[in-house]
Amino acid sequence: MDNRDWLILKLLYEKKNISKTALSLYISQPSLTNRLQQIEKEFGIQIVVRGRRGVSFTPEGEYLAKYANEMLLKLEKVKEDISNMQNDVSGTLKLGVSKFIMKYKLPHLLKLFKQHHPKVEFKIFSGWSRDVFNMVYNQDVHISLVRGDYSWSDSKHLLLEENVCIVSKNKIQLEDLPKLPRIEYKTDYLFRSILDNWWSENFSEPPLVSMEVDQVDTCKEMVVNDLGYAIMQDIVVKGRDDLHMINITDKNGEPILRKTWMFYHEDSLKLNVVKAFVDFIKNYDLKSL
Repeated sequence: MDNRDWLILKLLYEKKNISKTALSLYISQPSLTNRLQQIEKEFGIQIVVRGRRGVSFTPEGEYLAKYANEMLLKLEKVKEDISNMQNDVSGTLKLGVSKFIMKYKLPHLLKLFKQHHPKVEFKIFSGWSRDVFNMVYNQDVHISLVRGDYSWSDSKHLLLEENVCIVSKNKIQLEDLPKLPRIEYKTDYLFRSILDNWWSENFSEPPLVSMEVDQVDTCKEMVVNDLGYAIMQDIVVKGRDDLHMINITDKNGEPILRKTWMFYHEDSLKLNVVKAFVDFIKNYDLKSL
């Protein structure tokens, strides 16, 4: 068994499909099938059973597939430790990044970091903020860049504070909102709860939602075309002088902000590549991007 064999078992267990696994590994189906047969011969077991909808794992095969994941993680840890022993900033940095930061901030940020540390490679996982938070919580990534205030007892650093505002094509009054068409977009549950709480504190009737779209950029374009108003972070409409914005506040008159955090485990700073990225982020102003 070598590293490639463990990877075959891991991916096949995840995909439950020979052709999809072969495609992921950039090898032919016959080559994958042949290697799988060699592994079965080596252990003297049947690993999978073929069916019309893919493959299913035998109990012995399932045990081996789960062990494969452990072996790959151990190998990755060994590589990190050896790289760290060389006192060089190199290796693979695993980042969990919320969708918005992934699109608007991360590409240029990584470009700048790479200029200082050309030996570093990146493994990026993107998703909703809750999913990204769970990645760093479960130590599936070294660092997560998360939008929203999540309970975190380890190390963190505040990256951004964004005003939440009412955005419209023309000037409107807050008291008129329940009668005006509102455009909504998909967002994480934490931000959605912030918006819902603010609305319930200020209005006794539900919003007049005329349209629901999948992304905040689509929502912005609908507002630009005067199809309704939206509630979003001011960073989304930064530089748009053709739009009207009203920052919203809580019942105490304090601005409602959405914060972006960098979460990481203090122990992970023992890795040169993690410490270098954390130090780089702490000394960089994301607002300037």
